[in-house]
Amino acid sequence: QVQLAESGGGLALPGGSLRLSCVVSGSIFSIYGLGWYRQVSGNERELVATVSRGGITKYADSVKGRFTISKDVSSNTVYLQMESLKFEDTAVYYCYADLLPRRGGRDDYWGQGTQVTVSS
Repeated sequence: QVQLAESGGGLALPGGSLRLSCVVSGSIFSIYGLGWYRQVSGNERELVATVSRGGITKYADSVKGRFTISKDVSSNTVYLQMESLKFEDTAVYYCYADLLPRRGGRDDYWGQGTQVTVSS
């Protein structure tokens, strides 16, 4: 069984920083992509940042220059370093993995979500 475990959310001041982490564990054959999405209550989940197996990154325009996605292949961990946080960054952040488990069937997997609140 595949699991995605997020950590690092919480409360930050405007202009502050937070770092999210997500460990992907379980019986995994290959990971094709990792990423972070976020969702505000009542809105659709939106892409924040992704990183491919080859290390190519993609960011939402709203976070370019402020957020950095990175990964540690040895530990199947993906990070999201968030700088210069704004009120509008407040959301539940979800870790995402596009992977092939050993039992077969490439699919998308999601973490349980971690709350990020930017408030003064």
